[in-house]
Amino acid sequence: MTDFSCVITAGGENGGSEGPDALRASVVSVLGQSLRGSEAVVVLAARADAPTRTAARALADSSPDRVRLIHPDPAARTTGALRNAGLDAATGRYVLVLTPGERLHRHACRNLWQAGERSRADLVAGRWSRTVGEGGKEQEPPWQDELYARSRTVARFADAPGLVVRDALVTGFCLRREAARRHGLRYEEDLAHGEILFGPLAAAAVGRITLVRRLIVTGRAVPDRARDLAALVEAHRRVAATLDAHGLPALSEERERAFVRDHLVPLARSFPRLPAGRRTRVAATAARVLTAPVPQELPPLERVAATLLARGDAEGVLTAAYALSRPATVCAPGVMGEGGRVEWDEHCPVDVTELGHPYREFGGARLMNRLTRCTAEEDRLLLEGRLVLPPHLAPDAPFTATLEFRARGGARAVAFPVDDVRHDGNGVTWGARADVSRLLRPLGVRDTAWDARLIVEAGGVRSVSDLFGPQDLVEGAVRFAARPRLGRLAGDTWEPYITLKDHLALRLTARRRPARTTRRLVRYATHFRPARKAKLLARALRRRLDRYRSRGFKATTYNTWLIRLPVRRGSVVFESHMGRCYGDSPRAVHEEIRRQGLKLRPTWSYDTFRAGFPDDARLVRRWSWRYLWALARAEFWVDNQGFPQHLRKPARTTYLQTWHGSAYKRMGFDETRVRLQNAPQRERLQQAVHRFDHFLVRSEHDVATLARAYRLPEDRLLRTGYPRNDALVAERTRTEAEGRLPRPPLAGALGIDDHKKVVLYAPTFRGGPAAGGKQARRRLLLDVREFAERFGGTYTLLVRAHYLEAARLPLCPPGTVIDVSRHHDVSEILALADVLVTDYSSIMFDFALLDRPVLLYAPDLDTYAAERGSYFDLREKAPGPVTATQEELFAQLAELKKSDLRHASHRAAFAAEFGAYDRGDAARQVVAAVFSRQGASRTTDHDRQGAGR
Repeated sequence: MTDFSCVITAGGENGGSEGPDALRASVVSVLGQSLRGSEAVVVLAARADAPTRTAARALADSSPDRVRLIHPDPAARTTGALRNAGLDAATGRYVLVLTPGERLHRHACRNLWQAGERSRADLVAGRWSRTVGEGGKEQEPPWQDELYARSRTVARFADAPGLVVRDALVTGFCLRREAARRHGLRYEEDLAHGEILFGPLAAAAVGRITLVRRLIVTGRAVPDRARDLAALVEAHRRVAATLDAHGLPALSEERERAFVRDHLVPLARSFPRLPAGRRTRVAATAARVLTAPVPQELPPLERVAATLLARGDAEGVLTAAYALSRPATVCAPGVMGEGGRVEWDEHCPVDVTELGHPYREFGGARLMNRLTRCTAEEDRLLLEGRLVLPPHLAPDAPFTATLEFRARGGARAVAFPVDDVRHDGNGVTWGARADVSRLLRPLGVRDTAWDARLIVEAGGVRSVSDLFGPQDLVEGAVRFAARPRLGRLAGDTWEPYITLKDHLALRLTARRRPARTTRRLVRYATHFRPARKAKLLARALRRRLDRYRSRGFKATTYNTWLIRLPVRRGSVVFESHMGRCYGDSPRAVHEEIRRQGLKLRPTWSYDTFRAGFPDDARLVRRWSWRYLWALARAEFWVDNQGFPQHLRKPARTTYLQTWHGSAYKRMGFDETRVRLQNAPQRERLQQAVHRFDHFLVRSEHDVATLARAYRLPEDRLLRTGYPRNDALVAERTRTEAEGRLPRPPLAGALGIDDHKKVVLYAPTFRGGPAAGGKQARRRLLLDVREFAERFGGTYTLLVRAHYLEAARLPLCPPGTVIDVSRHHDVSEILALADVLVTDYSSIMFDFALLDRPVLLYAPDLDTYAAERGSYFDLREKAPGPVTATQEELFAQLAELKKSDLRHASHRAAFAAEFGAYDRGDAARQVVAAVFSRQGASRTTDHDRQGAGR
């Protein structure tokens, strides 16, 4: 008996597109397993074609001890029957089934076998990936990340619901052969996609199940949903019936939602690439087999697509496909339903209010422009289409339109008049004849593709839209003569086509012999050996230049040479949040220096954009050579986060670290993440912290937490408070004397009504920055759309994401939700807010100085505190109520006055404990202590101490 039997079928009636290459790839992956006790059981159908039969025999002859060829009963014609024959013929302790083309990872059998032997589980499952796109790229389903987040063993399948809610067990799992026979597990022979049902049946029948994090199978083909829709629906229904039979209706409902997302929505997305006849047939099949109601918990556009599929509306699904790929585009006119809700259209009453289309305006809204005709007429390009224009967006002015072709990647554009423009109730119908042969004159090099778009103007407002059309709209015979400026050897024919983004474009092609010959010569000249060598040299030169521009090279140059430059007296380099803004305490210190008229030369670093930074300071981009030069020659460094760790501080430079907030969560060497780092990483952090000459604290809590966590000696602490909080202390004094009105000027700039209160939602940082240093876009825990619906009449919600993140906000009614994440100075926003909603952000320590209500929305408080660690019990010391659900938060907000009275004393104690040194004069104290010659002379020589290297 072998350890592993891998069953591979070939030639089944409903096995999809199989062939000898796919069979060979699967068998070779079995033979390449690191677990030598694995065999391939190839079940060859009687109807298999000759090449497949030849390949199967050759594989069996090449490895007779590890490849067994099984010839089942000729009556076994379906894939399910062939797989059952393979299960009967298997001799391994564990059995695994592969579809031809699927490949086992080299250590797949070993990982599954070890997990099964260790856990004594009857079913062991792992990750799998599928081939997507024409390039054969492997991609794992995104839902596997949660399901296989860690290896574990469960007693029953309901403890790992993802196994049956999703199609997790279509491949990548093995069964203990004895358990499979004991439970009589068989594939349904009448079902095309029997693997969808077999996995959940096996999971429900066996006892212990082990999940491993390892990748087991690659190369799984994406199902042809347009062809196999009926079979997919039938398999899904049988799985749902199995869940219902086990008394798990909630899992059945969850699977219904997953089926829509995993199969129906991708099917709808594929409609623009299907021929018109096939779209009609698929829609008819969908109307016949999709009888279950569409789940209401789905996002609106997914609900629209599934509803239109179930109705058999092929044209409607085509529109929904465009909307799914471009959610911000208005694709349907919309109709008003009950209670002011907006529905997709009169034929599809799905609530799409949350898309925010009613709040858009003509000119600012993206409108779908459906191309209905593209043909040739009298040597001209005839285009007709219809622009979706809901009545509330239509301006009260006549419409004019222009058809424009713009060179892709360039600035050249050619416009053609649109004579036929008609506005009906909910759209604009248009038609244009473009003489592209005469008027569109490309250079012929690097401008061979031109994208079409329509510009509609009314009342001085323009709306620009691409021309959407399915792939089969443009007939291959629609061509026009081209006259490139470089002559017809560069190209001779304009050919309309639909891009991969489903938009109309023109491309310059070569159809006649002179142009084709020229293109072949150009290709040869750019691809023969000397040209290839020239490209390799150019690539090597670019890599060398990239190395000179890399941060590693710059850091080495700085630490070796630039740091030896003499210090320029009076020069100060300011940086706030790694150059992302002009704000926080560095800004307050800079403005205090300016107010006192000190003769210092300020330099500010910026990360990407210069907008918002002071005009009277020198600006340098972070990590540029000018930035490094400024740091090397600066007499003072001032920042609130940390200058790049790899850069040493010059011996005669004073480093003022203002820091950016008191600590609730553990920081520095108290963090579990840091404690788990290796010694060089911890040493690098220690050297970076040793560069600080002065560190600002605002209470003894900071001394006991931040100073201790970063191992800062007592003589480097300045008990002055945070300069950024001077504005908050002054604002509280002003409001106590004069009242809340008039509001700060920022309220007018944001368009906030005086009769509305302002709620600031500022959640904490929950992850690392996105790839490439860009801000990670994250979904907020607070449903701001529901907030706008319930409180939009009395409150304006300001959303302030962490500076390393960006919030994804839905479109809400004007004046209800405003994103202020890009505003430079958070102190100005705090002074404007009447209420703060946060979770674990240090912003609550600052806002408490204003003595205004604080609401804590912390649904994952226990988990967050356990994973990240905390310095105190938030529920015990919180400056306001701690809510665990959104309903609790909204209830507190609805009775804000009562809540405020109950927690006023807690808030006062909180401010006294954590802001004891914030007295309103921190900036003046810091300037006196650091920038006077006496203060500046207290500079630590880190070179002599061996730190900062």
